[in-house]
Amino acid sequence: MVAPVGVVVDAYTTGNLLPAAFDRHGVRLVHVQAAREISSALPGPDIARFLDNIVFDGELAVSRIGALRPLCVIAGQDSGVPLADLLNERLALPGNGSALSIARGDKYRMIERLREHAVRCAQQFKSADPAELVRWAKENQLDRVVVKPLSSAGTDRVYICEGDAEIEAAARAVLSGPDIYGKPNNEVLIQSFLEGAEYIVDTVSRDGRRFVCGVWRYHKRILADGRPVYDRDVLLAADEDPVPELIAYVDTVLDALGIRYGSGHAEVIMTADGPALVEIGARMNGNMNPGFHDRCLGHNQADLTALAYLRPERFLAEYADRVYTRTAPAMVCNTTTDFDGVVESVDPAVVARIEELSSVYSLAVKLQPGNRIRPTKDLLTSPLRVFMTGGTEAEILADYARLQEIKDDVYRVGD
Repeated sequence: MVAPVGVVVDAYTTGNLLPAAFDRHGVRLVHVQAAREISSALPGPDIARFLDNIVFDGELAVSRIGALRPLCVIAGQDSGVPLADLLNERLALPGNGSALSIARGDKYRMIERLREHAVRCAQQFKSADPAELVRWAKENQLDRVVVKPLSSAGTDRVYICEGDAEIEAAARAVLSGPDIYGKPNNEVLIQSFLEGAEYIVDTVSRDGRRFVCGVWRYHKRILADGRPVYDRDVLLAADEDPVPELIAYVDTVLDALGIRYGSGHAEVIMTADGPALVEIGARMNGNMNPGFHDRCLGHNQADLTALAYLRPERFLAEYADRVYTRTAPAMVCNTTTDFDGVVESVDPAVVARIEELSSVYSLAVKLQPGNRIRPTKDLLTSPLRVFMTGGTEAEILADYARLQEIKDDVYRVGD
């Protein structure tokens, strides 16, 4: 008997966790590559985890995918959302539909869609001309703005700007190269700066009924050039302020953008007027680690996604319309570096010292000898990722402080 099959489009980063989750239900996954070339900016699809890889080339690929009689088509990363939506429509499978696909990826259209539905959001404007962006900020009397690509991830080319010169420089930096998926940045997005703490709200949905997997508070650092970089994400209890208000707001975002199936990863700022969306992806959290999330939440987004598609009755009965319970305090730390050179070696003794900290669940050493290490400017140039849970919040913070003291000793760097 042939095992049933599912499809994942563009399994960058955490999309590679889906094959194991589906395999637990006896379902093999086929990978579909939306573009002919795989982007090297993000950890790419691990094709060995999939039954097959299909490079999408139009109708021939649609026929080939349809012949597999897949149970579902899922986006593994933002770049896969439009094609996953299209394939679900063409193959008459449960999905979010293609009518709002662009609004789920293009940050300008995303916010405009919220505005159309009277959902709180930033002021914004887009242009290919840096001078036009400067003019817009002046006309709207905005002293502080955010300048970024229309579509990207991991704080790629995101700048917080004050004044004409900073806006113009940031716009030119965005236009100077492609986004993280290799597509040209032909226009630049400028938005009013949303003042307040930033949060992550992760969800999994089926038939428009969602389960909230977790809410995390972002802590970021602002670099000298205005770029915000990730520092740590801290898991909040479900009844802790402002979690209920954030969840209620994200429900309106999911509705406005038609995210009725699969994973959602929303980034929201709690302003003085209430929550306002930074952006949302119709895919899993990039910091998702199944074992770690099982430890601190009792579930993980990959397994819940598989359950929602493959065992919908169980998902609806056990998870729909509900909210997570934090089972242990937790933090995800993305370290920064000022090193600029080539990694000569990784010190195993320092790695062991980090792993021996009482709250460290796992450590990802992202660079190896021979790799280029550069000063951290976004998530991709963070050299270490540390998952921390167990014990008290105070113990985790103490381990976090110790990590900051020794993190730069992990790598020996040469010119």
